[in-house]
Amino acid sequence: MIDLHGQAGLPYVNRNVYTGSYQGMRYRLRKAVREGEGTFLEAVIYPEPYSFEATAEDMKTCREFSFTQEGFDEAVAWLNQEYIGQKERWSAKGNRG
Repeated sequence: MIDLHGQAGLPYVNRNVYTGSYQGMRYRLRKAVREGEGTFLEAVIYPEPYSFEATAEDMKTCREFSFTQEGFDEAVAWLNQEYIGQKERWSAKGNRG
C-alpha cells in the first residue's frame, strides 16, 4: 500500500510537486490555488507507463482535498482506495508499454 508519511508529507508538497507510482498506478500530489477559494491539495491518478504530461487527460482522475494534514491523510487513503478499486486497470499489460 501507499504510505507517504515520512517521505512526502504536507511540508514537501507545500514546496514541490510530488509524483510516484505503485504497481502500475502513477500519482501526483500538488498544492494548487483557485482564485477566490484559496489553497487546496490536488491528487491525480493515471496509469503507467507515461509521465503526467504525456498521459491523455481522459486517462487521469483528479480529486481535491483540503490543504491540511487531515486533507493529506485523506488523499493518501484515496490513492489506496483507487488502487484497490481499479486493480485490473493498473495491472493491464497495455499500461506498461
